[in-house]
Amino acid sequence: MRVLRASRMGLLSTRYEIAQDGTPLCVWKPSAFIGGGSFVLDGCRYDVARGGWSWRRFRLVDERGELVALADGVGRAEWTLDTDGVTHAFERPSLIRHEHVLTVAGSPVGTVRRVSAWRGEAEADLPGLPVPVQVFVLVSLLGVWDED
Repeated sequence: MRVLRASRMGLLSTRYEIAQDGTPLCVWKPSAFIGGGSFVLDGCRYDVARGGWSWRRFRLVDERGELVALADGVGRAEWTLDTDGVTHAFERPSLIRHEHVLTVAGSPVGTVRRVSAWRGEAEADLPGLPVPVQVFVLVSLLGVWDED
C-alpha cells in the first residue's frame, strides 16, 4: 500500500507535511495570494496554480515550466484529472463527507479523504498515478477543503 498522508505542521499553520507510508516525502507550501503553492519532491520543484471562473481548476507545473497535470472542477460532485494524455474521473459520493473516489469505468480504484479537519489531516490512496500527481490531487483538495 502506498498511502499519502498530509498533516498540518502546526495548529495554525497553513503548511502540510506529506508522508508516504509514514516516511516524510515533501512539504506543501500554499501561497496566500494566488491560491496555489509549491512542493519539492525528489529534488524537483512543482508549482500548483489555481484558476478558472470558479477557482476549481488547478494546474501542476514542473520546474521547467511544463504542464504535468490539470484538474478541473476539484471538489465538485464529479471532476477530472488530466495527466500523461489520460483523463481520470473523480466522484464525491456524499455531500457531508470529505471524500473523493477515483473511478475507472465506474468502479472505485482509489480515494482521497479528509481524516481530521481539526488536525488538518487527509490521506490519498491513488494507485497507478505518479507520486507528484498524487501529491497534486491531495493538495488541490486540501485547498478546497481549507476554504470551506
